[in-house]
Amino acid sequence: MQLPDHSQSSDSKAPASNAATAYSADTGRRLKFVAGVAAAVLLVAFLIMHLAKLHAERTLARDTNASAAAAPLVEVVKVRTAAAGRPLTLPAETAAWYESLIYARVSGYVGTWSADIGDHVAMGQVLATIETPELDADYLAAKAKLTAAQAQVKVKQAEAEFATSTYARWRDSPKGVVSEQEREDKKAGQASSAAELDSARAQVNLAQANVERLAAFEQFKRVTAPYAGTITQRRIDIGNLVTAGSSTSSTPLYRMAQDDPLRVFVEVPQSATADLMKVGVPVQISANDSAPKVAGKITRTSAAIDPQARTFRVEIDIPNPGNALVPGMYVEVGFLLDNSRTVQVPAAALVFHSGQSQVAAVDANDIVHFRNVTIARDDGNTIELQSGVASGEQLILNLSNQIVDGQKVRVSEDGAPRTMAAVRMR
Repeated sequence: MQLPDHSQSSDSKAPASNAATAYSADTGRRLKFVAGVAAAVLLVAFLIMHLAKLHAERTLARDTNASAAAAPLVEVVKVRTAAAGRPLTLPAETAAWYESLIYARVSGYVGTWSADIGDHVAMGQVLATIETPELDADYLAAKAKLTAAQAQVKVKQAEAEFATSTYARWRDSPKGVVSEQEREDKKAGQASSAAELDSARAQVNLAQANVERLAAFEQFKRVTAPYAGTITQRRIDIGNLVTAGSSTSSTPLYRMAQDDPLRVFVEVPQSATADLMKVGVPVQISANDSAPKVAGKITRTSAAIDPQARTFRVEIDIPNPGNALVPGMYVEVGFLLDNSRTVQVPAAALVFHSGQSQVAAVDANDIVHFRNVTIARDDGNTIELQSGVASGEQLILNLSNQIVDGQKVRVSEDGAPRTMAAVRMR
């Protein structure tokens, strides 16, 4: 049996193995080349990015230094003179010219009443009558005592005349007819009778005064109006027991008020002292929007500030012939304040340093100057200054705390100061 020849097979497989080995080596070289190219690209990209970042940092630093060296940019507003007249409206209250509580002057029972709430009464008009039985009895007794005292005067007058004539006879009698003692006795009797007559006359005067006093109280049985006015309260009815006087235990019969003219009371803030603490300043009074306004003038002021409220009282007297206004009514009083001494700036121009109000003014060379100012009035968006700045000056708006006095600034690009209206619109 002949064995197969393997030598030939082995020789035929050798070229295949060599071909596979040659393909693998070529592929590796290519991979290495690609990897090298990628590394080079990455290195170039890194260098480019690093150089770009370095350039950006240098540019930012240059711009930052330039910005820091440049003057800060600010917005300004021009100061203007306040309007010639500034309206001021304040709440007020009306009050009667006179207002009185009417009490009884005599004790008794209410007999009648003829005036009710809301009635307009004339001076001296009878409002009610009071029944006073005790007073009437005392009045009759006093008149009787007066009559008795007058009769007693007549008796004493007769006795005095008799004593006078008796003493005259004894005085003119010849010496030795009557004794000196009897003559002195008659003289003393005459003097005593004269004294008794004077005493009786004094009793008549006393009784007469008592009668007149009770007669005056009799007049108070008729309760009358002390002046022309309006009954605002009635607290009595027929049969009520009333007592004389105005003590805490006594009840007033009526309350009445004189409502023509009227007084108007206004509490004015301290800031308006210079304008409104003057008699004769014109005002406009209105009760509501639909009612016509009533013209008046300041009649009197308290001339002193209330330390609690920091206000002072102003009183205005106005005629009220048609009773369009009533006492105790809420009204509004319009004033026109003098603003000629003040200037107006927006609230955004005001700063506070150590409790002091200040503004930052910019001069013609764009240099900042801080000024202390005095606030006259504060309306929220607008501030009226009494001192510290002049009309036409430029003030910085919304001042940064980085800006200091004497620093140079740049005005905003629009090149013109903002107006007050433009500031309010923002």
